[in-house]
Amino acid sequence: MHIEAQQERQSLVAIPTFSGLKPPAKPLANLAEMLDFAATGVTGFNFYNGSGQLTDVLTYRDLRVEALHLAKQLATLNLPRLARVAIIADTTPLFHKVFFACQYAGFIPVPMPAALFMGGAESYVNQIRRMLQSCTASVAIAPPGYEDLLSRAVEGCDLTWHGGADALTVLPAEDRELLPLDRDDPAYLQYTSGSTQFPRGVEMTERAVICNLNEIVDKGVNMTAEDRLVSWLPFYHDMGLVGFVLVPLCRQLSVDYLSPRTFAMRPRLWLKLISDNRGTISSSPPSGYGLCATRLRLTTDQQKYDLSSWRVASVGAERINPRQLVGFANAMKDMGFDPKAFVACYGMAECGLAVSFAPLREGVTVDNVDKDLITRTGKAVPVEGDAEVLELVDCGRMLPSYELRITDGGGRTLPDRQCGHIQVRGPSVMRGYFNDPEATARVLSADGWLDTGDIGYSLNHHLYVTARSKDVIIIHGRNIWPQDLEQLAESCPGVRLGDSTAFEVARPDNDPMVVVVVETKRPDPELRKLIAARVSSSFGVTCHVELVPPKTLPKTSSGKLSRATARLGFLERVGWDEHGNPIATSALEGYG
Repeated sequence: MHIEAQQERQSLVAIPTFSGLKPPAKPLANLAEMLDFAATGVTGFNFYNGSGQLTDVLTYRDLRVEALHLAKQLATLNLPRLARVAIIADTTPLFHKVFFACQYAGFIPVPMPAALFMGGAESYVNQIRRMLQSCTASVAIAPPGYEDLLSRAVEGCDLTWHGGADALTVLPAEDRELLPLDRDDPAYLQYTSGSTQFPRGVEMTERAVICNLNEIVDKGVNMTAEDRLVSWLPFYHDMGLVGFVLVPLCRQLSVDYLSPRTFAMRPRLWLKLISDNRGTISSSPPSGYGLCATRLRLTTDQQKYDLSSWRVASVGAERINPRQLVGFANAMKDMGFDPKAFVACYGMAECGLAVSFAPLREGVTVDNVDKDLITRTGKAVPVEGDAEVLELVDCGRMLPSYELRITDGGGRTLPDRQCGHIQVRGPSVMRGYFNDPEATARVLSADGWLDTGDIGYSLNHHLYVTARSKDVIIIHGRNIWPQDLEQLAESCPGVRLGDSTAFEVARPDNDPMVVVVVETKRPDPELRKLIAARVSSSFGVTCHVELVPPKTLPKTSSGKLSRATARLGFLERVGWDEHGNPIATSALEGYG
């Protein structure tokens, strides 16, 4: 069987770039109609394994046939219309088939994480169980390798059916009329990453997501029939789901996939796919670009890859670290990568995907502001003289249908260069958090303004993001962005990018304290002193530095460090002396 499987893989041919289709004669009303139209062409999805081999091809035509068949199978379960169907969103064709079967059958697909981060299997099972209960799922489906985990997660959940891909195939299919999701029905529930709280299910209507798709492809990245997408992003995250499943469908484009696990272990395969298949559009958070740059073999890889086809390298994050992008561009310059391909953008699951894009073909534009002034006053003043610089990336203008305002704590709109709460309004804003009207009311006003939870400022109608509002550290009336403390720590010898997190805690007497937690292979007292000294020198505050073993810091479902969870973990393991100072923690027990 192993030899036969190898021979079958070797016979696969990647789906071509060109669909051969002209634009549809009329606007498409929902995602089911989009797939119907794309299925008349020859494009679709290609899946690659950890060795870079093509393992599965799924044309839009085949996807439509299989999704319709699966929709009729799910219909035999006699679920109510708009029932939630959870799918653990691993990078396999099963995800696409289930997602679009729901579109045809009138059910709401709910992508769920397919990654075991800190805490291991038990933590993951509990997370999936809470999500299943949160969305009141009727069905839960697991891809290969996740069946046992799902069977544990569904304990205590009121499901009609659950199982894996093999169990799905034996469900009977009835030839009954299907009623696809309509314009004002939820297209899916997209769980937020949970960087500051437990993830909530964002309810996006068909109308809203299609509006965002059209603006992304036409105004954000100016897609053409010659574009080909490449992605390693997870399907349970908005950048992976909307950006690399739904966006290509919207314009009948082909996509080449690696799984996030493959990318984490062999990031150069991402570059190889772009080079081999002449990919033109691919995206990553800054950390992905940084990881690629550090794993490159400069003496040999420069001869292997040709990245000259890559015209849009979009990048999004709560706050974009330009240093990682500069490092990537420098490492890739001899492979034909053009730094002008970088396109900074801003968005969130609550708006589908993106709401702003920097101009194409201009690369990353940085606003150099006075770090001391912005932390003390919130004013982003251009740096003068020898003042310390804070580099903030231009995330561009709002998409045409969107409005932007920066407000203070009382809702007053602030002028250019004054930091405040980022609020947006537009047709692709979510309907709300599923079954959570209180949480919805906290972020979504009656007149449609969404409080994004981010802090930033505007300049000539362009957006600059500084931090998540819940992550801002406030010491003696001074705002300190945690990213700045983390970058200070990561500038010290032996500390890698992404191996630190910063947050604020209260001492037993309620006096605030800054904490920086750093992953390191050995607990070097001198490293603690160096980080504390740099924080004191740059910000004039005393901080507690905790050194922990590698792989200690918790991550969200999208792979970002979770400051909120790191803070809770610190408080669980810390002790306090009679003066209100932290004492030795159990985290150090991980060292040999």
